[in-house]
Amino acid sequence: MFHAHRTCQIRLGELAALGLLDRFRFARDGGGSQPWHWTLGHNGHRFQAAADNQPEPTVRASQRRVQRMSANPHLTHLLTTNEFFVRLTAHTRQHSATRLDRWWSEATTTKRFRTITADGHGLWSVADTTAGFWLEADTGTEPLGRVVAKLDRYAPLPRRGGPGYPVLFWLRSQQRDEHLHRLLRGRRGDAPFATATHATDPAAVA
Repeated sequence: MFHAHRTCQIRLGELAALGLLDRFRFARDGGGSQPWHWTLGHNGHRFQAAADNQPEPTVRASQRRVQRMSANPHLTHLLTTNEFFVRLTAHTRQHSATRLDRWWSEATTTKRFRTITADGHGLWSVADTTAGFWLEADTGTEPLGRVVAKLDRYAPLPRRGGPGYPVLFWLRSQQRDEHLHRLLRGRRGDAPFATATHATDPAAVA
């Protein structure tokens, strides 16, 4: 993690020059451009394939992955999810007693636990205490009734031998947080859950 914005920009440029990272950005309404979105470049994909004992990708395959990501209609949601875990990682750099022992993406979480729809899964440690959680990252686009209904998929998991981690709803605003709690009031049989807003430090609730 970098505390200086310029230092971060220089390092990203160096990694891009090495082909380890690639980037894309979109035009801004009214003129100008939005900030860069950074992802793995071709050499980054090569190293990832080698680490996973997979065939080495072609340059064309790496370019297509970047193009698919730039066209992903759920890109904002993906960025919101990643922001949560990045902020946890940043916290560990300044607090030696904390650790992010596991950061699973939506794809990895779904592959391991096919009946749930978590946006991510983590194991967070403070000193000798470790807690797991499922993350539901909210961008404010879904009706809250649909958000509440997600708990129905988590509740049976412990009965099937899976972990009984709480579901953490990371909500876009304080207003949505308050409305969600009103909808959840009185429900029984749900999975354990906690809520926080994007303005909250993730380390305070993970």
